[in-house]
Amino acid sequence: MAKFVVAGKANCPYYAKAELLADYLQTNLPNFRVHKITQHPDKWEQWLHDVCETNGWEHRQSPIIWRELLDRGGKGQLLGGLNDFLEYAQKYYGITSMMLSEEMLAIAEENLQAHLEIVKEDEEIKSLIKPMQIWITSASVPICYHLIPLLANGEVFGMTTEISIHLLDTEQFKEKLRSIVMEAEDMAFPLLRSISEHTKTDQAFIDADIIIVLDDVLLNLEVQSLENYIREVSEICQVYAPLIEKNAKSEVKVISSGKTFANLKATMLRIYGPSIRPENIIAISTSWESAAKAMLARKLNINTAGVKDVIVWGNITGSNYIDLSHAKLNGYDCAIRGPPNFRRPLLSMIYDSEWIHSELVSAQSTLSSRVSRGTGMLSAHAIATVLRYWYHGSPSEEIISVGILSEGQFCIPEGIIFSMPVRLQNGNWEAMTELEINETTQKVLGRLAHELVQEKLVALKEINEMHPYEAE
Repeated sequence: MAKFVVAGKANCPYYAKAELLADYLQTNLPNFRVHKITQHPDKWEQWLHDVCETNGWEHRQSPIIWRELLDRGGKGQLLGGLNDFLEYAQKYYGITSMMLSEEMLAIAEENLQAHLEIVKEDEEIKSLIKPMQIWITSASVPICYHLIPLLANGEVFGMTTEISIHLLDTEQFKEKLRSIVMEAEDMAFPLLRSISEHTKTDQAFIDADIIIVLDDVLLNLEVQSLENYIREVSEICQVYAPLIEKNAKSEVKVISSGKTFANLKATMLRIYGPSIRPENIIAISTSWESAAKAMLARKLNINTAGVKDVIVWGNITGSNYIDLSHAKLNGYDCAIRGPPNFRRPLLSMIYDSEWIHSELVSAQSTLSSRVSRGTGMLSAHAIATVLRYWYHGSPSEEIISVGILSEGQFCIPEGIIFSMPVRLQNGNWEAMTELEINETTQKVLGRLAHELVQEKLVALKEINEMHPYEAE
C-alpha cells in the first residue's frame, strides 16, 4: 500500500496539477492512496516551515509531497515538489499529466474558494461547540465559591451550553484558587468544560464572554478616608478596563457585584473602557431586593417567593431606597381569592403603616449587614439569577432591579450607574420608564443620584491627580 500526502497553497496551480494526478492514480491503482492538505496562502509559509522543521526536511515551494511509510512507521519519505511527483508517476506507473496552464489556473482558483468555504464551515461548527468563557475576578472570595455550582449546573445558560470558568486573583491566593479548581473538577459538572486559576493580570479576560467583577475594599473609615477607598477602586478599574477592551470579545457582558462600590466599579469600567458597550456593563442589586422581600415575607407570614416587584433604587452597596409602591403579593392568604397568578398590592395588605415608614426605613442598616456579612450564597444567587434573565429573559410581568447606565430615565443624571427597575429580554435590558413614581420618591432619587455623581467625581479627581487621564 502506497500512501502519499500532497500539500500546497490553496491557490497554487502546481498544487492543482499534482492533486489531479494523485486523484487519477488513486482511482486507477488499487494500492495507491492520497491525502490532500491545502493551506491559505497567508499561512502557507509558516505551515511549510513547521512541517519541514518537525521532519528534518528541506523544501521551499508549493506543493510539497511525501510518502508515508505505513508498513514501517517513521516520519515519512520526502518526495519533493510537482516535478518530482511527475517523474515518480512516470517511472513507477507509466502515467503523466497533460494538464494545460489555463486548466491549472482555473482549478487553483476553485481550490481557493473551496478552501475558504471549508474554513468558514469549520469555524461555524466550532462556534457551536465552543464553551462560553466566564472570568471571575477576586475569585478567592466566598461569593465565587457559591457561584461556580450555579453557573455549571445548566440552569443559568441552559442544558446545552458548555462553559469554561477562569478564576483571577493575586499570587497570594494561588493555592486557594487551586483548591477551588480541584473541588470543582471533582464535582464533574457535565457542562463545565474546564476551570482554571490565573494570577497574571496581563493575561486576564482572554476571549471572555462574561466577566464578573467581585473586587472589594475593606472599608474602615477610622484607618483612611472614603476618598482613598474610592481611589483604590478606581485604580482597579483602570487596570481591568483596557485589558477587557484588548482581550475580551466585543460583545462581552460585565457584571459588577461584591460588598462595596458596586455602582462605582461599573461606572469606572465604562469610563476607562470606552469601547465596551455601555449597555453590557451592569451592577447587581438583586441581593438587596431578595433581602427586602424576605423581611416583608416574615412580617406577612408568607413565602418569600410570593413577594414581587420590590424596587431597589440608587447606590446598591451605598445609599439606596427600597420602593414598595409597586410591590405585590402572590399566594397571600386573605379574604379575596383568585387564580394562581392573582396578585394583591402589598401596601394594602400591610395595615401597620407605622412599620412601613419607620421599621422598614430603619431596617436599611439591617439589610446592609445581612447582605455584606453573609457567606456569599445570597450574592451568588443574585448574580446567577440576573445572568439567567439576561440570556433567557426575565418574567414578563415582574419588575427586576439592576444597576444600569443612566440615560436620563426618571430624571436621573446621565453617565452614572444607577439601580432602577428593568425588564430583560433577548440579551438586552430596558428601563421600565412607564412606571409612575410619586413626588417623594423623585426627591429621594435626586438625592441618591447626587451622591453617585459626587462619588464619580471624587474617583476621577483622585486618579487624575496621580495618573492624568482624559475622561468624560
